[in-house]
Amino acid sequence: MKHRILIVDDEPGIRQALKQVLEYEKLVVRVASSGGEAITLYPDFRPHLVFLDVKMAGLDGLDTLSRIRKLDPKAQVVMISGHGTIATAVEATQLGAFDFLEKPLDTDRLLVTVRNALAHAELVDENTRLKEVSDSRFIMVGSSPALDEVRQLIAKVGPTSARVLITGENGTGKELVARALHESSPRRDRPFVEVNCAAIPSELIESELFGHMKGSFTGAVADRAGKFEQADGGTLFLDEVGDMSLAAQAKLLRVLQEGVVTRIGGSKSIQVDVRVLAATNKDLDEEIEQGRFREDLLYRLNVVPIEVPSLRERQEDIPELVTHFVQQLSAGGGVAAKRFSADAIRKLQGRSWPGNVRELRNAVERALILASGKVVGAADIDQLLPNGGAGSATKDGQSFAKLQQDSEKKLLLKRLKENDWNISETARVLKITRSNLYKKLKRFEIPLPGSSDD
Repeated sequence: MKHRILIVDDEPGIRQALKQVLEYEKLVVRVASSGGEAITLYPDFRPHLVFLDVKMAGLDGLDTLSRIRKLDPKAQVVMISGHGTIATAVEATQLGAFDFLEKPLDTDRLLVTVRNALAHAELVDENTRLKEVSDSRFIMVGSSPALDEVRQLIAKVGPTSARVLITGENGTGKELVARALHESSPRRDRPFVEVNCAAIPSELIESELFGHMKGSFTGAVADRAGKFEQADGGTLFLDEVGDMSLAAQAKLLRVLQEGVVTRIGGSKSIQVDVRVLAATNKDLDEEIEQGRFREDLLYRLNVVPIEVPSLRERQEDIPELVTHFVQQLSAGGGVAAKRFSADAIRKLQGRSWPGNVRELRNAVERALILASGKVVGAADIDQLLPNGGAGSATKDGQSFAKLQQDSEKKLLLKRLKENDWNISETARVLKITRSNLYKKLKRFEIPLPGSSDD
């Protein structure tokens, strides 16, 4: 791609000399004799770099710079002047100019400035592209009532400083909820720091969270700030918090109570301002009963609970999710975009998805890579996914999804009766949270007897 340069100067000799030098460097050059003409040319020409004279009749260079930056906030503009002053250079920089050159222009300095400005423009474009790709990874896709309920909670809780406990099965998108809470808070411009408590060995989790001093243990070769210090002013997301050791839980409780951390091997308390969000796929009530989680820590973390629905509870979102994943994977995954037929979508909607949205994304990627043709059909789903025919209709016309829901309802009723309708015990047996069990009772319209839930 050839870079485009716009030269704006009311002196014909300057315009022509600059044009010749830059065209010799294989650049595409347009010229304008006034600020007004430059503003007119800019939207269609879309230059990568503008050389702009400061002193011009009519609309001067600084006013032109201001208007160009309004047209294109990422515009790269180099000011040129034969009457340069420090005050003018400072004002131009404040208005967004990349550099300021004095006349007569030195060719070597000019070409160095061109290379630097174009490199900076490419860096800005790349950062913008990467941010767009990154942001697309954390979009909550879907318009189902179950997901809308989560969004409403985020809208209410996000702007506050309240701690949130996010629960749900693996692959449902608990991290997306945490990021959405951070982005809707006053801390959005501060760090979002994530810690996967299940992925860090128990003997290292305290060092990871609270930091350590040099020599405090074998391998501590330098002082190191922990995640709490790194997240100061922002948000700390403790994923899989149910896997944290009891010793680390005790220290975490102290930080939540007092707002200070002490590095391992250190004696100095460090004040931190951190909003803590936590997530788990475990039933923490059951973990407390088994002596694996501190009840007082649960009370600190669980100021506001948000339960992320499983994909089974929002199957109507699958078409939107498939479209989103196709766009995402074809843009950054090196695979060609393909269309999923209506029959293929119905097949996907009929599956149970134990791995939830994460499993669906993997299935879409597999289909894009391995399915022949430009359209992914029902036969491709049957062939490429384990138990691919799970979404097909049964002999009596019922869908697998409907049969699955009926089976789940029957299982709930059976377990409730076996445990005398004790909600806590039934949730423990089913290995789900009590709040999740209540939601299932509501969804399946199973009324509770008049007795209490315990």
